[in-house]
Amino acid sequence: MAAQTLAEAAILGGHHAQAFPYFGAERRGAPVRAFTRIDDKRISIRSQIYEPDMVVILDETLLEIDPVVDGLRSNGSAVVNTRKAPSELDIGVSVRCATVDATSVAIEALKAPVVNTAMLGAVAKVLDLVTLENIQKAIADRFGEKLGPRAAEANVLAAQLAYDGTKEGRCLGARSIVQRRMWLPEWDEVPTGVALEPEHIEGVAVGPGSSIQNMTGTWRTSSPKYDREKCIRCLRCWFTCPDVCIKRLEDDHVKVDYRYCKGCGICADVCPVDAIDMVKGVHEW
Repeated sequence: MAAQTLAEAAILGGHHAQAFPYFGAERRGAPVRAFTRIDDKRISIRSQIYEPDMVVILDETLLEIDPVVDGLRSNGSAVVNTRKAPSELDIGVSVRCATVDATSVAIEALKAPVVNTAMLGAVAKVLDLVTLENIQKAIADRFGEKLGPRAAEANVLAAQLAYDGTKEGRCLGARSIVQRRMWLPEWDEVPTGVALEPEHIEGVAVGPGSSIQNMTGTWRTSSPKYDREKCIRCLRCWFTCPDVCIKRLEDDHVKVDYRYCKGCGICADVCPVDAIDMVKGVHEW
């Protein structure tokens, strides 16, 4: 909810934004991540963020068990829930840092150690793209709608108290960043993934492209227009289409199956020669 509220605050400030969580089958209380992107133009990419400009750490103990600052840019910043001053805190990379005892703030304002809105107040102190006023308005809208006006007021107060109590400085970078074991393939090991046609098991489409069972083309609000003359036939659009609605022709040109295209715009974003243009509305060419 903190990531979504931050995105709403950015939109209130006239920016484009997106937010989404990332977690699997973890139990309540296990480490999870959420991502927020903010830009002055339309956002096409929808992947996780691997090189963040800011990392917000809601629990300092995560530094011991999760690579939370892995990929953080050297000119980036970190906002950490801790009682320590920035100069006393070692997160594994030396960057601009803001610290706040968000747990104590949450207990004071909310009577519970739920720190997400308090941390948003600290974020407003550091992030120039959003103001505290818009953060508080987004908090009031989101939490007021879900929990009522008293909860909205308490969470707005938590953001204000954290904003006032945030300390700024630079943290230490001496500790080793915890690394999880994971498979990182070379380019030639990457599975074709979304470019595969779906398999059918007992009449049900499974695997990549299984949305062929549902005519999802009516979902889109913009449509990809393909310019055959500009196309250099690199096939990046075909490879990256998440719904296999871009078909590869015999001459390596492509054709869009508009019955299933949701208008995500990834094909236009990855095209190196602007051979695909996203046009507002539900169109077919």
